[in-house]
Amino acid sequence: MVLFFVLDYQQKYRLFTTEAFQVGEVRFSRWQTLWTKAKEKLLLLPPRILHQEQALAQILKHDPSSIDILVSGRVQLPKLHRKFAFFLQKQKTSHLGLIIGEILLLPISGLAALLPGPNVFFGFLALLLNTHWRAWRGVRRLQSKKLVFKPHPLLQEWEEAVENQACHHYPAILQKLNESFQYSHFSKILWK
Repeated sequence: MVLFFVLDYQQKYRLFTTEAFQVGEVRFSRWQTLWTKAKEKLLLLPPRILHQEQALAQILKHDPSSIDILVSGRVQLPKLHRKFAFFLQKQKTSHLGLIIGEILLLPISGLAALLPGPNVFFGFLALLLNTHWRAWRGVRRLQSKKLVFKPHPLLQEWEEAVENQACHHYPAILQKLNESFQYSHFSKILWK
């Protein structure tokens, strides 16, 4: 599994992977409509957040002794380790807060069952809770792994353009990244 740890156009670090992610399926046909609508609502989350959550959840599927993380190489390795450790701790704390809030809202969302039709609010909240729970577990697993930071020249080119606020270079660099990694979501994650 390869992760990316890169600055976006707002100079905030983003963590994501190019591996495909599928939200789980339900086995019972009567829940199928609710689950489908809840997945549609979940996919409306901003791509920067959704892809990060999915990357953290993907870590649970892989259990290698070390994880490769592609970076720009502009930051010295000890400082990068500290930045990444701080980033993970911040993610762990925020996910725990979100999980607690969602658990408190879950019983209230059950009241929407009195309304006709499927309780989409409950389904969405349950799916969001599941996503945050898996991401929180992924952060914990990632904190215990050996991390191998590997610089990539295209990521360095991207971060230099961001630092210099050279917006006119963004599309060309993002296109190179898309072609290099056969992944079409770089612009959604790193730019607009």
